[in-house]
Formats: sequence, C-alpha cells, structure tokens
Amino acid sequence: MSVSSLDESGSCVQRSSDYAYSPRGQQKRVKQRKRRGRRINILGIWQPQVKFDDALMVGSLKTATFLKLMDWQAIKAQQQLEQTGQLTVIVLDNDSVHRSKLSQQQQQRWQQQGLLLFFLPPYSP
Repeated sequence: MSVSSLDESGSCVQRSSDYAYSPRGQQKRVKQRKRRGRRINILGIWQPQVKFDDALMVGSLKTATFLKLMDWQAIKAQQQLEQTGQLTVIVLDNDSVHRSKLSQQQQQRWQQQGLLLFFLPPYSP
C-alpha cells in the first residue's frame, strides 16, 4: 500500500492582519485596501521520501479543480495497481471541497482505480 497526504495552502500579496500589537484595553484596528490581490494556492500530495505532486492555482480551490486533480491521482493509482498490485491511499482533511457531493460521487470510481481516500477526524482542541 502506498500512503500519501494531501493539503492546501494559500498566499496573497496583502500582508495578513491576523497579528498586531495594541495597548491593553484597546481593540486592534488594521485598515485594509478595498481592492485586494488575487490569492495563489498550492495543493500538495506528499509521499515521504518517494514523491511530491503539486498543483498551483490562482484563486481559491473549487470542487471542479479538486476533481481534476483527484482524477489525475486515480490514473496514477490505477497504473501503480496494475504494475505492483499496491493500492494508493491519500490522507486528507475535511475541507468542504473534499467532502462535497460531487467528490463523494466520484469516490467509488476512484476506489475501482485503486485510489482510496482516508479522512482525518474533525479537529477538536
């Protein structure tokens, strides 16, 4: 069995205003421009010490893009299954794109190609 993990990360030109100093008792206020730059996202599928597949996109990750990426992974999984008999497992979080109805409808087809998805449990602090 071949196990990989999948995750996304994004960045934009504007600096994040998540952290800022403010004197005790005063609410932090950070002005932002009305027009913000477009976000750049990367989706990575990593199998430690073996491979790293990635996809770079402008704008947020949409279900249609996710499905194309997973179809690509399913083709690779099918090739691996035919050559080695090994299934491919991708571990991923519960992002709404990963759990969408369209994604769920494709999972049986992906399984037939040798690609299994393993969802992490929901985050609990």
